[in-house]
Amino acid sequence: MLLGKSAGGLYWMFRYLERAEHMSRMVGAAWRLSLTRSSDMSSEWKSIIASAGLTQDFEERFQTYEFETVVNYILRMRDSDASIMCCITNARNNARLVRTSLSTEVWEAVNDGYLRLKAELSRPVTLKNLQRILTEIRQSATLVRGAFFGSMLRNDIYDFARIGTFVERADNTARLLDVKYFVLLPSVSYVGSRLDNAQWEVILRSLSAYRAYGWVNEGNPTAAGIARFLILDSRLPRSLKFCYKQMLSHLSLIEEQYEAHRESHGMAARIYSNLKASDVEHIFEHGLHEFLTEFISDTAALSRQIETDYRFGL
Repeated sequence: MLLGKSAGGLYWMFRYLERAEHMSRMVGAAWRLSLTRSSDMSSEWKSIIASAGLTQDFEERFQTYEFETVVNYILRMRDSDASIMCCITNARNNARLVRTSLSTEVWEAVNDGYLRLKAELSRPVTLKNLQRILTEIRQSATLVRGAFFGSMLRNDIYDFARIGTFVERADNTARLLDVKYFVLLPSVSYVGSRLDNAQWEVILRSLSAYRAYGWVNEGNPTAAGIARFLILDSRLPRSLKFCYKQMLSHLSLIEEQYEAHRESHGMAARIYSNLKASDVEHIFEHGLHEFLTEFISDTAALSRQIETDYRFGL
C-alpha cells in the first residue's frame, strides 16, 4: 500500500502535466484564430485567462489583454501557480518526491522535459518562437505518458497517476466549455443554430477534438452537437463522461486492492451516474452554465475527498 504522501505526489504530478498541456493547447488554438482575424483578439486572450481561473490575478498585474502580455504570463510567470513553467516545475518536484515509485524512463522523461522547457522559457516568448515552444510542451507531456504507459506496473501507483490525469482533464474541459459558451451561446435561442466557425474550432482544437468531431458528426456544427460531444460522448478521451468513467474504474481498482470502500468512490459513482442519465436537451433546458458550474464544484469536492481518503498530506 502506498504512503499517502507518495499517492499524493503521483496524483499531483500528473495533474500538473495535464494542466500544462491543456494550457499550451488553448494558447495554440487562440494563436491560430489570431492568424485568420484582423479584428481585436483581446476577448479571445481574456477567455483563456478566465477559463484558467486567473482573471483576478492577471488584472492585478496588467492593464490590457495583449498577445505578448498574455502569452508570457501563461507560459513563463514564475510566481503564478497556473503558468505552464510553474506546472512543469511542480510536476518535476512531485516526480522527485516519488522517484522510487517511478521507472527510470518516466523520471528521465519528466526531468529532461523540465530542463528543456526551463531553458526555452528563460527568455520572452514571441510570435517567432511561440509555435515551437508550444510543440515542445505537448511533446514533453506525450513522452512522459508514453514512458509511463510502457514501463509501469498496473498497480496502485498507476491508478493514482491516472486518477490525477482525469480529475484535471475533466475540470479543464468543463471550464473551457463554460467560458467559451458565453461567447458562442449568448441566449437559449442559439441552441441548434450554426456557430461561428472560428470560435467552435478554438474549443475543439483546445481539447484535441477537432478532427474527432468531424469523424462522428455530419453537417455544420451546432451548439447542442458540440456540447453533446464534449460532455456525453464516452468515445472522446477529454469528454466529461469519459473522464469520470476512467476515474471510477481506477478508484474501483484501488478499492479492490486496499479492500476498503472510501467516500470518494461513492462520490465519483454518483457523478458518473448523473452523466450517464443526462442528455443535452435536458442540460440546455436547465442551463448549460448552471450544469457546468455544478460539475466543476463537484469535481473539486471529489478531489478534496480523494486527498482526505488517502491521506495525501501524511
